[in-house]
Parts: sequence; structure tokens; C-alpha cells
Amino acid sequence: MEHYNTRKNSSALSLAFWLNLVFSVVELVGGILTNSTAIATDALHDFTDAFAIGLAVWLEKTSQKKRTPKYSYGFKRFSMLSALGMSIFLVTGAILMIINAIQSFFHQEEIHSVGMFWLAVAGILVNGFAFLKIKNEGKKTAHNHANPMQNQYQHQHVQKTNYNNKAIMLHLLEDVLGWVAVLVGAAILHFTQWLWIDGVLAIAIALFIIFNASKNFIDTMSVLLQSVPENVDIEELSGQLRQVEGVEDIHDLHVWSLDGSYTIGSLHVVIDETTKTHEKEIFDNVIRVMEKFQIDHPTIQIENKQDDCKLVDC
Repeated sequence: MEHYNTRKNSSALSLAFWLNLVFSVVELVGGILTNSTAIATDALHDFTDAFAIGLAVWLEKTSQKKRTPKYSYGFKRFSMLSALGMSIFLVTGAILMIINAIQSFFHQEEIHSVGMFWLAVAGILVNGFAFLKIKNEGKKTAHNHANPMQNQYQHQHVQKTNYNNKAIMLHLLEDVLGWVAVLVGAAILHFTQWLWIDGVLAIAIALFIIFNASKNFIDTMSVLLQSVPENVDIEELSGQLRQVEGVEDIHDLHVWSLDGSYTIGSLHVVIDETTKTHEKEIFDNVIRVMEKFQIDHPTIQIENKQDDCKLVDC
């Protein structure tokens, strides 16, 4: 099932890539013909999106490869490279949009508001369709089932949305909102002939892109720097692990993510010599707690209370 969903997701990303690439050309020509700075400069943004989505498709496929002697965790983190690159490209493109928009204030020319209006309608339809396609294919699916051995623990099996999908969906949504702004601007231009509104819209769209792309960049770097995932409360996890029967203490607890969706956790579990015969049961119950917190790859080391561990404060 996972392989099937991955294949469908790659197909959705490929469709989004071709839609963005073709429409970028249409948008560039339309921006020139309508004399709209907001549309012409946004074409650069869409070309960047198309390139980023194309790169994301390739990196998405690469991230599905199995582990190798060189990459012992596999290639999952490769998908983060496209999210990082996309954020940088978007900020760069948005800065260029602002520069062109400012220049348009000093060289105002007649803008064909009707053509601008219909291009905005087309932009909303194309980007909206691509957004919904990726959203539907990458939707989270989850089911809960009670643990037969210990009812207080519940394993939640979740197929998480890929980080690439989130980044691409956000940019497509930005495009939809940007085209809505262009559509409104075209209507204002048609009835008022306020030529400066085109530049104002271009700057507003660019600032919106910079804000969200910067947030994406920060979130991506947070994953790459191995911070604790937002969906994991490490204090709560630590508390529940200590409550497992037979556990004297825990230490060296680490939780991080490979790609924003695949979570890894490791810890040392301290038990008393008298509970040595129940080590397997303790181990299984610790695993169940970590599964409850959606940790996909748990690594557990069992230690005796009398052991002198050098990684207590690591």
C-alpha cells in the first residue's frame, strides 16, 4: 500500500510540474501582452516553482531507495534538499518581484485589465487543480488499534504527509491567493485606471511569498539540525517511559526526524537485577510507548541498575 501511495504521489507531483511549466510560459506571454508587472514578474516565480517541483519529483523518488553501506539510514533526508532549495529560490524570486514592482512606479504604462482578469482566472484554475491533486494524493491516513497486551497503550499507525508535499502545496496555495489578488486588482484597474495598483499587488504577493518561504526554510533547517519533532512532547514521552512497570530509570533519550515525517528515537532503559527475567516484557512495553508517540524507528538499550553508563548526560 505504501508503494502504491508513493507512486500516485509522484504522479501528482509530475502533473503539478507540467501544469506549472506550461502555465509559466502562458503567464509570461500574457504579462507582456497585458503590460502587467504583477503577472510578468510572477511568471519568474512560477518558473521557479516548476523547477522546484521537478527537482522534488526526482528527490522524492531518490528518497524511496533502500539503505546502503554508505547511507545506513537510506535516502529519506534527500527529500529535504528540495524543500530547502525551493525556499531559497522563492525568496530570491520574490526579491526580484519587489525590484521590478518598484521600477514600475516610475515607468507606468497602460495595462490591459481584461486580459489580466482572464489570466488570473486561468491561474486560479491551474494552480488550484494542482494543489487539490497533491493534497488528495498525499492525504494522511490513520487508524488506531488497541494493544492486546496492555490496554493503556495505543498504537497509532499513521502514513504521514511527506515534507515535500507540504512545501509544494504551500507554494501552490500561495499562487492561488496571488492570482486572487491579481483578479481583484484587474477589476479595480478596469473601473478606476489606478495603474499603481499593479505594483502594489506585486509587492504584496512578494512579501507574502517571502514570509512563508522563510518559515519553510526555518522548519526545514530545524529538521536537518535534528530538533525534536513538533508532534513529540519529549517530557511527556520521558514520563510515560518511566511509568512502565520494571523500569527504574531512563537516560540518553533522543528523538529526531529524517525528513519531517519519519521519526527516530533512541534511549537507554535502566532495570533492576531482580527484573532481569522480565526484560523482554519491559522491552516490548517500552516499544509500545514509543509507537504511541509515532516514533517509527526506535532503538533501545537495556542496562542493569548496577551498570556504570558513560552516556547518562550525553
